[in-house]
Amino acid sequence: MSLVGSTGSIGRQAADVVLGAPDEFQVVAIGAYRSVRYLADQAKVLRPRRVALADPSGAAELAELLPRGVELLVGAGALEAISVGADVVVNGVVGFAGLPVTLAALKDGRRLALANKESLIAGGPVVQAARRTPGAEIIPVDSEHCAVHQCLRAILSPDEMAGLPDTDTTRLRRIILTASGGPFRGMPASALREVTLAQALAHPTWSMGPKITVDSSTLMNKGLEVIEAHELFGVDYDDVQVVVHPQSVVHSMVETSDGATLAQLSDPDMRLPIGYALSYPERLGTPFGALDWTAARRLDFEPPDRDAFPCLDLAYQAGRAGGCAPAWLNGANEVAVEAFIGGRIRWVDIPKVINEALDHYSLGVPGSVEDVLEADRSGRHFARLVVERLGSTSAT
Repeated sequence: MSLVGSTGSIGRQAADVVLGAPDEFQVVAIGAYRSVRYLADQAKVLRPRRVALADPSGAAELAELLPRGVELLVGAGALEAISVGADVVVNGVVGFAGLPVTLAALKDGRRLALANKESLIAGGPVVQAARRTPGAEIIPVDSEHCAVHQCLRAILSPDEMAGLPDTDTTRLRRIILTASGGPFRGMPASALREVTLAQALAHPTWSMGPKITVDSSTLMNKGLEVIEAHELFGVDYDDVQVVVHPQSVVHSMVETSDGATLAQLSDPDMRLPIGYALSYPERLGTPFGALDWTAARRLDFEPPDRDAFPCLDLAYQAGRAGGCAPAWLNGANEVAVEAFIGGRIRWVDIPKVINEALDHYSLGVPGSVEDVLEADRSGRHFARLVVERLGSTSAT
């Protein structure tokens, strides 16, 4: 396997899975953007043949720290270069930067263990074309989509699973994605005007990076997952529903044409979906997230508050528009979240930035990676204009 984005949250947990089953997996390459010392430490433990560093400023330091005989790749194409040649490529890169990794792995006819939802969302049509390369397949690492994937195996044959998203899914009535609700679940819109970054990063059940955690707090993470479900499984947006489930035990559900609901349950532990993606169609022998059914517990479900969390509907809006709109949305969201983390706008300004940026959307269906990149650039451009205006207004 090749572990791209190895120093992030997903990458570190993937390394845990590998080290827990040393006879089943061999890491041939690891890579990250700039975490030089952690990358060197991983190289000493995982013993890959190649290490990639996207930021060349740390190349000299990393070269000194790597074990003898390890090949070092440096620069903008380094992560893409280690995304070919392995049986399984884990894409744990954060944000839109994961698109080249996704495309490289699929065009090489490899299994892609996909934790980078933005690449599939932003580059949907381009990624789907690469996905049809013989041998290529996507196994989702997102806990929600991994849960859906596991449930679909009960109603689809192995060949039908391999044929997604082009498989006939008439036996599937709808997909239900569960959301924890984040740290602000139950708070009315009026109470969210002055929330802080520290509050937004205090996720009640999951430990994730700052960008994804902020997305969870706004429910944009769930909105992006709606688009991702459409791309992964070929279902209409009207057939993807979101429900809030604060315990994060039911990771998602599918409802069949005859009314049955199938669900995947476990304690929150990302090593379970990571291990599932690495070992599919087999199962790991380590029970990550196993539930203690002798303990008293309750499972609650409620609809999301769309007034307090408008990002969810913005994602549905972009997904239904299709074409380059999801790329535009994703670029605008990344700018808005970065501005919030940097203290330039308020939490409640995030959907304002995205909404105003989407008002300028004017592109069609992407026919190339460059079309996707242009949509991303345009979404970011208009989002930055809104951030500058909102920032100057709050400063006065």
